[in-house]
Amino acid sequence: MGLKFENLKSGDGATFPETGQTVSVHYTGTLTDGKKFDSSRDRNEVFKFKVGGGQVIKGWEEAITQMSVGQRVRITCPPELAYGGSAKGNLIPKNSTLVFDMELLGIETTKSKGGASAGKKGKK
Repeated sequence: MGLKFENLKSGDGATFPETGQTVSVHYTGTLTDGKKFDSSRDRNEVFKFKVGGGQVIKGWEEAITQMSVGQRVRITCPPELAYGGSAKGNLIPKNSTLVFDMELLGIETTKSKGGASAGKKGKK
């Protein structure tokens, strides 16, 4: 089973992220039974990551390059595109299929080469 991609709200249809760019997203992650394990929306804190940088699960990497700015989707990531046989704390059991409601809020226009960019939070 591959990534399941469901459009919830169309984006601009023209501005798609490329490898090396930093994107800003809002998301809510749940297990298939609906149990929420994380949400940037609940924290009111935008999540940023570098496309192709290995900072997020494979399902996110695959989905984000198919999204245009402003688009909101629901993706279902099978274990091989999520955390596989690894559990993540007490919230995500091993071999879990994960469901994310993701919204692409923006793309930073400059590609940074090496080093941390200014204004980036030092969060793990």
